[in-house]
Amino acid sequence: MQIKHNSQITATSVKNFFGLIPNGDEIYSYELSNKNGMTLKVITYGAALTELKVPLKNGGIADVVLGFDTLENYLQSFKQEGAPYMGATVGRYAGRINNSVFELNGQKIHLNKNNNNNSLHGGITGFSEKVWAVEKVIEGDNPAITLSYSSPSNEENYPGTLTVELTYLLTETNELILQYSAKTTEDTVVNLTHHSYFNLDGHLSDVKDQELVVNTNQMLETTAENIPTGRYLEIENTPFDFLTPKKCPSVIDNTFVITQKNEFAASLLSKKNNLKMTVFTDQPGVHIYVGGNCQNVLKGKENADYHSLSGICFETQNFPDAPNHEHFPSAVLKKGEEYVHNTVYKFQLF
Repeated sequence: MQIKHNSQITATSVKNFFGLIPNGDEIYSYELSNKNGMTLKVITYGAALTELKVPLKNGGIADVVLGFDTLENYLQSFKQEGAPYMGATVGRYAGRINNSVFELNGQKIHLNKNNNNNSLHGGITGFSEKVWAVEKVIEGDNPAITLSYSSPSNEENYPGTLTVELTYLLTETNELILQYSAKTTEDTVVNLTHHSYFNLDGHLSDVKDQELVVNTNQMLETTAENIPTGRYLEIENTPFDFLTPKKCPSVIDNTFVITQKNEFAASLLSKKNNLKMTVFTDQPGVHIYVGGNCQNVLKGKENADYHSLSGICFETQNFPDAPNHEHFPSAVLKKGEEYVHNTVYKFQLF
């Protein structure tokens, strides 16, 4: 997967004040657009994608991600049971770590628990609730914004100061490219992902009539608490077989094993808007989750009532609980090495 930078023109994009978090830190919203009229908005709280507008054949525009109009709603969403992680960047470790413990270099690391007895999406206060710094904004043919966060050693009990950079890049062929990199001051584990809920019919709709393809015949077996057992399941001719297009399931929360390297991982198709999104990644898995429910407590953008079928996540990542399974791809990042992760969401009209 080739990813090209265009950094000849550096300028500020549309930047707006988005609000104050309780400690007084200012949060800003940045908007980027390409020559086709595709636009994205990112806020510095959680490096979250709040808006992704795609031009349609009929001259309209669809906002294809769920989100909130106010910072207050983003803050409140993390206080909900089953927080939606709306559009957020997830870390230091995406997914669950069983019993909130793993072994590294012969030492047991005990993490903070926030999901029954387990650690989920980085712990009690993960990267999704941190203030990210804007490193640079690039305008031109491939507009991009790079944000960074430095996670201090022992934050949520993870070893090593982890410095993360994330670039959102819009190409002229209507690709949204996410590029992650991270370095650590001592050996640690890392697994970053993006948690947008996509809806190709627009965020005010539901996904039940959109067609899902997952380009694999394997998924991870999990326990009742959604912890991987370590087994790979063959899913051909089962309800989890999405090699041929199927309507989005009403309930899914599973990690699929990406077996076809250098091919697409998954796709979503809307016949209503004649719009297709294809997901590419260099990660070993894609966790697919249908949801977005805000329990009738919080209103989404444009006063939306988000429910359990409002959107679908394609969380490209390493496997949940990988530090506790030797045969899973390693999640260890050693001092002096670099974590690199690239994911592409490509939008096409048909």
